[in-house]
Amino acid sequence: MLRLLYAIEFLIALIATYTIWSQVGGQYHLDLMAWYWKLGLGAGVAFAAVKATAAAVAGQRAWNSRTLKWISLIIALSLACGAVTYYYHLTEPPADEEDQEDTAPTSQTAL
Repeated sequence: MLRLLYAIEFLIALIATYTIWSQVGGQYHLDLMAWYWKLGLGAGVAFAAVKATAAAVAGQRAWNSRTLKWISLIIALSLACGAVTYYYHLTEPPADEEDQEDTAPTSQTAL
């Protein structure tokens, strides 16, 4: 039963991770990002959250050394998410290149 609850927690943590990442970092930067960054960092944060919960449940006290280890990994992965998002923010294409439309005036012929 506990494994099923951890699996459900992992799925909820995935949703929460990507929602927070898109709200904080911006969906546009997430769209520019390579898929392997999003998969690795997002799944890593969700996995670490489940492991932190498992460590809290398994120990005598909720705040033990293993729980703190997993929480510090969550913080480190979150900082990595921020760093990758910032990199993609710095290297995003300029606005004038992505929205090039034909701005030449069109002539209308009078009938």
